[in-house]
Amino acid sequence: MPSSQISGKAYHEATKHSYLSVQLNPNYVDASTQPSSFKVYPKFYRRVKLNLNNPVHSFILLTSTITLEKVYKDGPYKLRVNPSAGALYPTEVYVQVRKIEGIVDGIYHLEVENNCLTLIYELIDDGLESYIIPGKSINGFIFLISCVYYRSSWKYQNRSMRYCLLDSGHHLGAIAASPFLHNRDIQLIFDFDKFALNSDLGFENKEFITTCAVSGEVEDRKIRRLRLKIPFVCGTDYFESNQFIEDTYQATSLQKSRQQKLEYPQFDFDKDKFSQTVWDRRSIRRFRKESISQEDYLYIMQQLQQPIPTENYEEIEIYSVVHRVNGMTPGLYKGTHLVKTGNFSEKTGYLCINQAIAKDGAVTLFFVSDYLNYQTAMQIAGFLGQRLYLTSNYLGIQCSGIGAYYDDETQELLETNKDVLYGMVIGI
Repeated sequence: MPSSQISGKAYHEATKHSYLSVQLNPNYVDASTQPSSFKVYPKFYRRVKLNLNNPVHSFILLTSTITLEKVYKDGPYKLRVNPSAGALYPTEVYVQVRKIEGIVDGIYHLEVENNCLTLIYELIDDGLESYIIPGKSINGFIFLISCVYYRSSWKYQNRSMRYCLLDSGHHLGAIAASPFLHNRDIQLIFDFDKFALNSDLGFENKEFITTCAVSGEVEDRKIRRLRLKIPFVCGTDYFESNQFIEDTYQATSLQKSRQQKLEYPQFDFDKDKFSQTVWDRRSIRRFRKESISQEDYLYIMQQLQQPIPTENYEEIEIYSVVHRVNGMTPGLYKGTHLVKTGNFSEKTGYLCINQAIAKDGAVTLFFVSDYLNYQTAMQIAGFLGQRLYLTSNYLGIQCSGIGAYYDDETQELLETNKDVLYGMVIGI
């Protein structure tokens, strides 16, 4: 299918799971062939080692850092503040720093494995603002999120574009958590010239920008485009192209998102407790089939309804299949409105490719949307997913994302014709 014909809806339709499709393509992979999940620039690039005792360093570090290392039979996994489908971590973060004491004005790659900033471009009168917010200058930080898509397509093939975008949204949520803890504002931007940025950042076809966030003082000043292209460094040790994903990215970058007035969320989290939650956040693999309180469930839903700090948006509707919430009738809810009663735990387990967590948790949630811009919708779904992780973990409730489900049958359960973008589950 030519890229001009691959809309977000066409891509979503083409990558749907069904009971038959999963049986025909169970998608087994050889773990020993997994591509590298860390991008590292050559050793001669200048680096800034990030120190948690420095507030600026801590602000940057907390957006992406490794929080736990686990060793499995096929090797170590370095788990991060942001979850990732299959722990494959396709996302990378670049940070432009301007007029911050102690750091040279420049564009840096956030080298997660070594907790440092790698200077890849020094600024003069140029910068990322020209591509993102023309006519403005940000005295502070611009965070760019990119995806090295082969890290995900190695395992998930064509459907991996979904996971790249959801992972990007989760990473954006991890970035947004840090300014809350450091008393800084942040604005998410989804609509900008991604093609020009990909070219000037030297990404070739192996990496692409998905979104950005800005934090700092906005000044009316014209900033020109980067004077020079940045030398290419591949984010994997080997690479196999997927033309379908590349064409989908190109086509879905062109549609403008819906627009809204910029509003900031107002959270009441205790910052010390929330900081520890960020460090301790994990994806649960098994639930004990215990109930959660109605008070906690309603608090979680209230946080999901808080504003997302962006002028670009796509509306996400949240359906909850309540299995075990004290004081609530089991059944399907849209928001907090009961749509139909029933014990659907076995049904949700089946729909989520027979994953036990989908039936053993307290609530299984599905995010759906009738979007204009597919990239924005999927990333907002991931962003809300990160908010769900942190809020539930803050309350001592476990959480996990579910990216694999039988699409059409899930729509039937939810009684909607809108695309199901993401599944999640919370419980104890």
